[in-house]
Amino acid sequence: MGVNVSVVAIDAGNSKTDVALIGEDGTVLATARGGGFQPPAVGVEAAIDVLAAVLERAVAGLPVSGGPYNPLGSPGSPVHVSACLANADLPVEEAELTRALEARGWGSSVEVRNDTFAILRAGVDEPRGVAVVCGAGINCVGMTPDGRTARFPAIGRISGDWGGGSGLAEEALWFAARAEDGRGEPSELARALPGHFGLDSMYGLIEALHRGRISSARRHELTPVLFATAAGGDPVARALVERLAEEVVAMASVALARLGLLDEEVPVLLGGSVLAARHPQLNDRIAGLLVARAPKAEVRVVSEPPVLGAALLGLDRTGAAPEVHRRLRARYS
Repeated sequence: MGVNVSVVAIDAGNSKTDVALIGEDGTVLATARGGGFQPPAVGVEAAIDVLAAVLERAVAGLPVSGGPYNPLGSPGSPVHVSACLANADLPVEEAELTRALEARGWGSSVEVRNDTFAILRAGVDEPRGVAVVCGAGINCVGMTPDGRTARFPAIGRISGDWGGGSGLAEEALWFAARAEDGRGEPSELARALPGHFGLDSMYGLIEALHRGRISSARRHELTPVLFATAAGGDPVARALVERLAEEVVAMASVALARLGLLDEEVPVLLGGSVLAARHPQLNDRIAGLLVARAPKAEVRVVSEPPVLGAALLGLDRTGAAPEVHRRLRARYS
């Protein structure tokens, strides 16, 4: 008799993928972690091959006593694939990825969502609330138990976005360069940013980045430097941090308004490496600004892993009982 897997939960970000195989009773039967999901860089099929490799490792970790794994589950108990994926930013991309996953035959049903939904669902006991995620980029989603959602394209400046770790690093470099050469306001960033790489000037850092002696991939290291400089009182750095707070609140407020939740008690969850770092100037500013827009909202940082959210979304879809949800959440507490 095969192992009774009810939900295949996939949380796939740009840098890593987590898979969890969930039983009908909410038990976590097996997990695995692997590489990132980047269809824009490698193509859809190659990106899904990465997911397949992680799923294969998870399947290999199923209890031996359960027998061979049947991807369609036992009769009357089909497997649902709940995939929360980075780079699934538009509904057309979600649909494309859904078709591609359906073709793999991993389950009898498939639902693809942007990975921000996993962070939101991981942080709430029911599918109701708003989440703002600020990691390399910035995104915001909201959902209600009746299935309504609010979201943004969140694909960069062309969709009106500002912020994210990468964007903050670029802004810090811009202000630091102008501070050093006199075109802009003086700022400690002009010393702190090159100092991070052991250089003594912005000119030296600009040259090192331009000539490839410092990889452009390392620019993200400058975001914590920006926050440290802001914490030290530098006005230019502080202004950038405060603008990020304003952007987070703008996205959250619009999502709440679209769902009719502005005047209700509702969680507003913060996730991603920048917001999860709990920089006091940033997170306190977000809480203060949101009071004026949504006075009953409860702001908190998500500490639960996103794969839990993907799994809970899967249980939502299968109609699992509340105690099944509780058992699953307890496993990740």
